[in-house]
Amino acid sequence: MLPELMLLGFAAWTLVLLLTTVGAYRLSRVFSGRAGMSEFRADQVEGQDWYRRAMRAHANCVENLPVFAVLVFALRVFGIADPAVDALCVVILAARIPQSLVHVCFAQTDRVVSVRFALFFVQFLSFCALIALIAFRH
Repeated sequence: MLPELMLLGFAAWTLVLLLTTVGAYRLSRVFSGRAGMSEFRADQVEGQDWYRRAMRAHANCVENLPVFAVLVFALRVFGIADPAVDALCVVILAARIPQSLVHVCFAQTDRVVSVRFALFFVQFLSFCALIALIAFRH
């Protein structure tokens, strides 16, 4: 049950991140009359630096959410329940949230990018460990 809760948390974080960054920026510009609804083009880089980072941070969540979902699905299909699985799923969400925050909140210096990458790498290794657990225990 914990993997499903962490997956739900990951999905919720993806939506919260969208609402509080990209959505808030766009809606504030539309409602204040500074932009029209059609002015936010997906094929054009625009906006302040934090806004562009927020769009990438949200896209990173969207890109990784299906990977996590497939792994949780496979865990359930194969009936794998293990304290290591629970811990890995917690680690994934626990690293995802600060990774997104570091991405959005700080100018991307070498040090900040290193921290962001380290948080991503923790998730990547956790995904790999889950894959290995699934492959060897089904």
